[in-house]
Amino acid sequence: MQTISILGGKGRLGNTAARAFHHAGYKVIVISRDANAPRLPEGVEQRAADAMQAAELIKATEGSDFIFNSLNPPYSQWRGKAMQLARNVVVAARQHGAVHLFPGNVYNYGTRIPPVCDEHTPFQADTSMGKIRVEMEQHFEEASRQGIKTIVLRAGDFFGDGSSGAWFDFAILSKLHKNRLVYPGAWDAVHSWAYLPDLAQAFVSLAGQADKLDGYESFLFEGHHLTGNTLYAALTEIVGRPLKKQTVPWWLYRVASLFSPMARAVTEMSYLWFRPHQLDGRRLNAVVGELHTTPLQEALKQSLVATSAFHDHAR
Repeated sequence: MQTISILGGKGRLGNTAARAFHHAGYKVIVISRDANAPRLPEGVEQRAADAMQAAELIKATEGSDFIFNSLNPPYSQWRGKAMQLARNVVVAARQHGAVHLFPGNVYNYGTRIPPVCDEHTPFQADTSMGKIRVEMEQHFEEASRQGIKTIVLRAGDFFGDGSSGAWFDFAILSKLHKNRLVYPGAWDAVHSWAYLPDLAQAFVSLAGQADKLDGYESFLFEGHHLTGNTLYAALTEIVGRPLKKQTVPWWLYRVASLFSPMARAVTEMSYLWFRPHQLDGRRLNAVVGELHTTPLQEALKQSLVATSAFHDHAR
């Protein structure tokens, strides 16, 4: 049995990945600051560590064959924390000889992101967060030349676990109970989405091929690529009643960005809702075999159930 440490187990992807790897037969260790991650199956071990402290992270990840790095500080803290977290994960992976699994995103491509991205699409980051993500991945690639293997799987926006914080939950579904669907961008622009259970399973499949991969590998997760109109039609059909379209008032974010670092960061990334883009997952499928993609209607139905269960629990 191989052991995987999940960093950021309280987060959306980390928590979903922990359940996927556990189901696949791995020994799973979930690491968070207080060892209190929710919704984990019996048999998953929890350990406490502050990932900003390398010594704590090394101790918490002891025994790991894989380190799944879903650490993701709030947007407003990226500049101060992201690179330190990246360095500490590399140090821990080096200490244990562990393979580093990292969920990438599309920020690296910048505001000129093309309609279709593949592994050869150049990084042209021109936002502060995009530049940080490029710097992180450059650090991982440099570390791979010293024997620390990293596998990057790049994906679009998350949906599917119901927790608040993702655009799908805190915006798009936020007024569904009032028969309104809130969309952050142009209704006819294609946007890249990753259904979390499918993405987590893709990581499980990649981990199974780790011995056959080079020291640094990057893949794209195709997921679902949808326009706002497609999403609107699918959700309208699922709920079985007419929905009113509503847009996000970006002008309010721009005003708030004068005072709020978080609003400034969110506004900086708003271009992704207006510039069409999708990810080409053919290389990933060629390496791990054809991945299961949950049909859109089923994925959305499960997302609505998860969101309802999450908010019921929160209350």
